[in-house]
This record gives sequence, C-alpha cells and structure tokens, in this order.
Amino acid sequence: MPHYRFVDQPDTMISDLSGHEHIGVDTEFMREKTYFAQLCLVQISTNDDLYCVDPLTNSGQEAFWQAMFARDWIVHSARQDIEVVSQTAGSMPKSIFDTQIAAGLLGYPAQMGYAGLVKALFDIDMDKSHTRADWTKRPLREAFLEYAAEDVEYLLPAYEMFSEQLVREGRLDWAREDSALLLDPKLYDIGEDQALGRLKGARNFRGRKRAAAAKLAAWREREAIRRNRPRQWILRDTVLLEIAYQLPETEAQLAAIDGVSPKTLSRVGKDLLQAVHSAAADDHDYTPPRPPDEKQKALLKEMQARVQQCARDFGIAAETLASKRELSAIIISGNQDSRVFSGWRRSAIGDELLALL
Repeated sequence: MPHYRFVDQPDTMISDLSGHEHIGVDTEFMREKTYFAQLCLVQISTNDDLYCVDPLTNSGQEAFWQAMFARDWIVHSARQDIEVVSQTAGSMPKSIFDTQIAAGLLGYPAQMGYAGLVKALFDIDMDKSHTRADWTKRPLREAFLEYAAEDVEYLLPAYEMFSEQLVREGRLDWAREDSALLLDPKLYDIGEDQALGRLKGARNFRGRKRAAAAKLAAWREREAIRRNRPRQWILRDTVLLEIAYQLPETEAQLAAIDGVSPKTLSRVGKDLLQAVHSAAADDHDYTPPRPPDEKQKALLKEMQARVQQCARDFGIAAETLASKRELSAIIISGNQDSRVFSGWRRSAIGDELLALL
C-alpha cells in the first residue's frame, strides 16, 4: 500500500511543494446529486512524497491553490479534474502533461485508463474497488485514502518514461500541445447559452418548436444552477422535448403531458408556460441537419482511409489523429476550426484533408 500523508490544513504543505517543478495531481469529486461537481480530495505526488489533501476545510485554500497553480501538473485523463478544480478555485494550472494523451501518441490504445497504463508500464494491478466511494463523508476511511493515493503514485514515473520515448519519436511537443488544449476555458463553459446543444432531441425541431426548446432548455439550466441540482432532476429531457413539441398554452394542456406531475405543475408550471409563450415572438430560420448525401459519404470514406494510413505510418490509433466524428463534422458543417487543421496534425494529415475538401 502507498505511504501517504493526509493533510487537513492545505496551506501547511505549501513548503513541501517548493523546489518541485512537476507534481502529479488527481482528484476525487462527487456530482451525482449536484449541478456543480463537489471537489472532495486532492491527491498530489512529488519525487519525495504522496499527499491526500482535504479541500473541504475552510482554511488555507487560497494560498494552497496559488502554490499548486504555479507548478506543472502531471495528470491522466484530466478533463474532469480540470473542470472541477477550475470551478472550485477559479483558475487552472499554468501547464499540464496528460499521460493518457502521451500514451496515445506512443501507440497505446486511445483513451487508455490509468489502471491499464500502470499495468502496461509497471506490471502492477491497481485496486479499483472504491470507485463508487462517497468522498464527501468525514472522516475518510483508510482504505479510501490508500486507494486515492495510488492514483498519483505512478504519474511521475510514467511521465519520465513517456517523455524519454516521446523525445526519441520527436513527439514530445505533440503531447504538450494536445495537453494544453485541456486548459482552454471554453471547454468548461456552462450556462444557458449552451443549454440547447445539450438537448440533443431538439436538433430536428423547426420554427416555434425549436424556439420553445431553446427557451425551455435555458430555463432548466438556470434552475439547475440556482438550485445546484442535476438538469434531469429539474425536468427530464423527454418531458422538456414533449412540452416544446406540443406547445401547451394552458395549465390544463401542460398537465396532460406525460411526465408533468401535479407537483411539477404547481412548482414551475407558470415558468414552463412562460418559456413556451415567449418563444412565439422568436424568428427561427434553423434548418435541421440533413443526412450526408452520397458525395459526402464518399468524401468521408476517403478521408477516413487517409487518416488510417497516416495513423499506421505513425504507429498510433486512427482516432488519436482524427476521429470519424471530427471528420463528419468537417464535411457537414464546413467548419475548418477543427484541431485536425492546426498544430502538429496539420502537417501530419490536415493539409492532405484540406486538399480533398
């Protein structure tokens, strides 16, 4: 079992971080019952020690995070960790190196999990029996802390191994570039502006029905944020879509919709009707996306073939280079802001794909 130090006053370990440019970082958080994820534990590894830091204490937080953000983080599959840290502390580290990204660029399976990485590099089987632990409870059980500490125990050794291999392959800058993409604040934008995009069933709605879906989705997002509850707890997607489709004008019509309970009607019925009513004045010229035509299907097939051949040449998975979803979006929308057309991917395959377009 890993030897670690439990820290319940975060600012007391700031001096332990001094002199360490790189630190391994992982987090434990809970989000099943809330809109915002609740950060419950921060695990840190240095070349000397392992730490499990309690972020639920009221003292020492600001100085602790300042010291943390001043260092380069070694992480694994860090998107959710960066999101919850950003929401909690209001900032992000200055730089990160994601070992999942590095593994993909060295020919390991795309989206490789941390346990798989540890097994592949060190032939160690990790204990994953506490994946569903309740990290909000205090005191934390010893078994939980040992499990959590192990999640950062191998990050720095993995970083050192991968860095050497990436240098040999001429891909270290690739890994740094792709890792830096996870520090784009736009990835973690929340709020009603993005609400309709999360309501996937609305993509085929037109006119006032789509306008109503947009108003209803924005209302639900505001409610979820205000009450700090999951969106589906406010109102399920299927109910929201049915309201937008039927466009009820009275409480009786709203009550007749499957999923609108008397409690829901009493609590937020007026808000739902107001959202539907306000959509009447909106001018929506939106046209639902059309299925790809034969020419687009042929183009997608050709682009996939080029990507697969390039990936074979590099010895990496095709989706590490460009996923089918990315290629489809490029063809259907014509959007050339994709990562495929920037950075190292542009010279590797992006220019070739642009020529096809």
